[in-house]
Amino acid sequence: MALKRICLFTGNANPQLAQEITQVLGSPLGEARVSRFSDGETFCEVRENVRGLDTYVVQPTSSPVNDNVMELLILCDALRRASAASITAVIPYYGYARQDRKVAPRTPITSKLVADVMVTAGVTRAVCVDLHAGQIQGFFNIPFDHLYALPVFLDDYLKLRFDENACVISPDAGGVERARAYSKRLGASLAIVDKRRERANVSEVMNIIGDVEGKDCIIVDDIIDTAGTLCNAARALMDYGAKSVVACASHGVFSGPAIQRIQESALKEVVVTNSIAPSEEARACDKIKVLSIGRLLGEAIRRIHNSDSVSSLFV
Repeated sequence: MALKRICLFTGNANPQLAQEITQVLGSPLGEARVSRFSDGETFCEVRENVRGLDTYVVQPTSSPVNDNVMELLILCDALRRASAASITAVIPYYGYARQDRKVAPRTPITSKLVADVMVTAGVTRAVCVDLHAGQIQGFFNIPFDHLYALPVFLDDYLKLRFDENACVISPDAGGVERARAYSKRLGASLAIVDKRRERANVSEVMNIIGDVEGKDCIIVDDIIDTAGTLCNAARALMDYGAKSVVACASHGVFSGPAIQRIQESALKEVVVTNSIAPSEEARACDKIKVLSIGRLLGEAIRRIHNSDSVSSLFV
């Protein structure tokens, strides 16, 4: 049944994902036109009455990051000025998430800046999937729902191909909590890649903490960017006797030489979600598999709109 008093909009970043969400909700996509003037300025026109409606804007802020962020902000501003009752920004991939702290003197915390600008534009609630750092939730002074792609990977891929004889791998110390959640749900063992660089201009040394010999290894991460660390970890696992290595990551950024590295690596398969619309090169790579999070986002929006529990999706 279609939800009442709800209207879903999207920018140009990932319209296919927005269409999948509308199919789950049973509500059509709202009419809006996002375009650019000849000088590059972004323009938005909402072409239907949204006065008093709960609106949801689906827009990953992936590459080109600045263009997609501006599309989101301008569309939200248009909805606010059109008297929408609420504006929920559904951001499957949160750009600038890796700039979540000061890494050196006189550097910005850009993920906080982007959060502030979204609130100023009129966003009343935010929904994101697998943030790079959990503390980003605290950068928003509005309600925030943090979704996890874990159920999608488990139901649509991992449980169909692996059992308790598999081993879930964290590619670094910071990802141990995520890897533990996967291993617990899958009933598999856990291992960690310990990456060290003794000094500048010396190749990094990778040690494996845990037993991977003879096991099907699953590297889990939130983002695959240039894929350098991922491919090196896969090679180290094979050197330590792993039977096979696959990778699961929520967001396939795939910048620079990522696709070529994956194609030439020891990885058997790389599974990502469509939080970022896959490029032509990624779709052409036979090692890359894309799962849809449309069902997950649609159900989350339904629960938010009906004031039901969102956290029960993952418990």
